[in-house]
Amino acid sequence: MELQKNIFLKEYNTFGVQAIANQFVEIQDERQLIELYNSGIFQNRFFVLGGGSNVLFTTDFEGTIIKISNKGIQHFIEGNNIYITAAGGEIWNDLVWYCVDHGFPGLENMALIPGTVGASPIQNIGAYGTELMDVMYTCRAFDTLTGEFKTFTNKECGFSYRDSIFKSKYKGRYIIVSVTYKLNLHSVRNTSYGAIESELAKRGINNPTMKDVAEVVSFIRVEKLPDPSTIGNAGSFFKNPIISNSQLNELKQSFPNIVKYSIDEQHSKVAAGWLIEQAGWKGKEIGNVAIWKNQALVITNKGNATGKEIFQVSQEIIDSVFDIFGIELEREVNIL
Repeated sequence: MELQKNIFLKEYNTFGVQAIANQFVEIQDERQLIELYNSGIFQNRFFVLGGGSNVLFTTDFEGTIIKISNKGIQHFIEGNNIYITAAGGEIWNDLVWYCVDHGFPGLENMALIPGTVGASPIQNIGAYGTELMDVMYTCRAFDTLTGEFKTFTNKECGFSYRDSIFKSKYKGRYIIVSVTYKLNLHSVRNTSYGAIESELAKRGINNPTMKDVAEVVSFIRVEKLPDPSTIGNAGSFFKNPIISNSQLNELKQSFPNIVKYSIDEQHSKVAAGWLIEQAGWKGKEIGNVAIWKNQALVITNKGNATGKEIFQVSQEIIDSVFDIFGIELEREVNIL
């Protein structure tokens, strides 16, 4: 384990934004975290980095970047249940395809979500009707305050829409080193989302396999989202806001085509991409920053944008949507 000084971070974030970290260390074995604890690193400012797909550096980082790169996937089957444990540094999409290749259903709707396994419970990632909280069993985490490892159950993670205790109550305290998922061999395919149904129909698939669903979801994501290896971006920049049904009914009077999804009897989720598009941002370019032409939720770096420029555009979008709809968008990306 080598503690490096003054490291450029452009290659470590999918926005491709340039910033410098005072210190940088890569963790390939969870036991190295104990070494860091004993060295006193956690007593000063630090940030844990996975795939860099959910972070925007707006300035140089005055502290230590800890990149989690441990690897390994293993599983066992008990009755109809499959328990899969993956190291925090594993690429999320590699885990999805590990499950598909082994015939383990449950993650296929989350194919091609960027990032690492370690970030999955923090963000409570999800897509096309499936969320992490539906399939996570436990996660193992390192406590940077005590230097000890702790296992959290699904319930203890306090999951809600794109949120968990690791983003609120315990933000910055725990480092996820592995996650165990509980899947069921007899899970039913979830193809209820219109985009999935439509693409399956185009392909003439009436009884889709796990692989069919994963391939279709991947196809849809590639069509909607730019490839971060060629166009800097962090995927969906904003959360879909949840509003009261009374507010929704008021909005329907002026915007009858508003895109929404029912949450419960009192609340609905509104499509942030629709709100941003209606506000005139889709495809718009401001200097080195652009809103993606195929999906208004995505802000892109045209090549030389700074983190501050991207942040400023995101604020202008938030202000614009609030002025029109009275809804305040929340950034999904971590701002540093």
